[in-house]
Amino acid sequence: MDEREVYLHLAKDVEQDRPVALCTVVWTRGSVPRRPGSKMLVYPDGSFEGTVGGGELEYRVRQAALEALQDGRPRYLTYNMIDPQRGDPGVCGGEVHVYIEPVLPPPTLVVVGAGHVGKAVVHLARWLGWRVVLYDQREEWCNPEKIPGAHRYIVAPPQELRRHLEVDRRTFFVLVTPGTQVDAEILPEILATPAPYVGVIGSRRRWATTRRTLMEDKGLPEEVVDRVVSPIGLEIGAETPEEIALSIMAQVVGVFRGALEPRVQDVPPVSPPPSR
Repeated sequence: MDEREVYLHLAKDVEQDRPVALCTVVWTRGSVPRRPGSKMLVYPDGSFEGTVGGGELEYRVRQAALEALQDGRPRYLTYNMIDPQRGDPGVCGGEVHVYIEPVLPPPTLVVVGAGHVGKAVVHLARWLGWRVVLYDQREEWCNPEKIPGAHRYIVAPPQELRRHLEVDRRTFFVLVTPGTQVDAEILPEILATPAPYVGVIGSRRRWATTRRTLMEDKGLPEEVVDRVVSPIGLEIGAETPEEIALSIMAQVVGVFRGALEPRVQDVPPVSPPPSR
């Protein structure tokens, strides 16, 4: 496969939102298997097209490409091809530099709750270039006529959410629901996924109530429940749905870009309900 064919395959992958890593030999010195410009595409399942030299060198590049597809970060790798006994991937006598660029589809934001704030979050996330999924149990609320802009609309019981949605490390959840009962029903499903961010709207007291329900009634371990970020969003004094959406997406983008770490907010103790 020549470089032109690699670009044609890459363009098709991008069009179909298929994750792929583009590996390019960018500099060489001495005797090496391939010259600058040689390219290879690596896919998450380990398959590949093209070549950067074959053998142990190419195997190492493929492994690094798979890691890049996991964390979304490019890599610049240098290989000496002199002495395998000291860890070199060959004996040609030269040096090879390879640049690995993960080409990933947009991250996905799942908005749970088709209310006023949910509508504002959908609009803003779409404008920011995210792939947006809107979920709600109410079909009359969760549709493109009521809330335009989402790429997908899911109407289903909470326990069926994962059947309709593929979740990976680039899937973020924002819960902007009417109350704790809805949160407690759907959070066990969401927390069973590898999503790196699960944010829940509401006061600290509201989250304390939901947290206790998840642990005492749903049986979720504390370390699992503590993945939840609540109250959600950055503190900017937001009041309107649009301002709240801004605070939420600022935090989501910050976590996605690595500028922020989601941290569980302190929650006040909640007194048990009075016995009757």
